[in-house]
Amino acid sequence: MSWYLEALKKYAVFTDRSRRKEYWYFVLFNIIVALVLAAIDALLGTFSSSGNIGLLSGIYGLAVIIPSIAVTVRRIHDIDRTGWWVLINLVPFGSIVILIFTLLDGTPGGNRFGPSPKAIVA
Repeated sequence: MSWYLEALKKYAVFTDRSRRKEYWYFVLFNIIVALVLAAIDALLGTFSSSGNIGLLSGIYGLAVIIPSIAVTVRRIHDIDRTGWWVLINLVPFGSIVILIFTLLDGTPGGNRFGPSPKAIVA
C-alpha cells in the first residue's frame, strides 16, 4: 500500500525515476480497486452496458489517469529512455513494448533522469 501512496504523492512528477516495485504495486492496486468498484457498480446498478463502465469505476479511472501516466514515464526513465515512449501505446501492439520496458531492470547508478531509485531506500 505504501508504494501505491508513494506513486500518488508524486502524481504529476514526470522527471524522476521509479523502481519496478513501485510501478507494479501501483498497477496491482489499481486492478484490485477497479475490480472491487466494478462489483459495487454491478450491485448498485450503476453499470452501463452501452458504455461498458460503471459510475464508480469511471470516476476512479479518471482520478488515476494522470498518476498512471506519470508512474509509467518515471518507470521508463529508469531504463534510460525518454518518457515519450508512452505514446507508443497509441500504435497497435505498442503496449507490448511498454510491458517489456516496465519489466526491464533499471540502469545501475545514475542516468540522465536522476540517481537510481534503488539507492534511495524509502
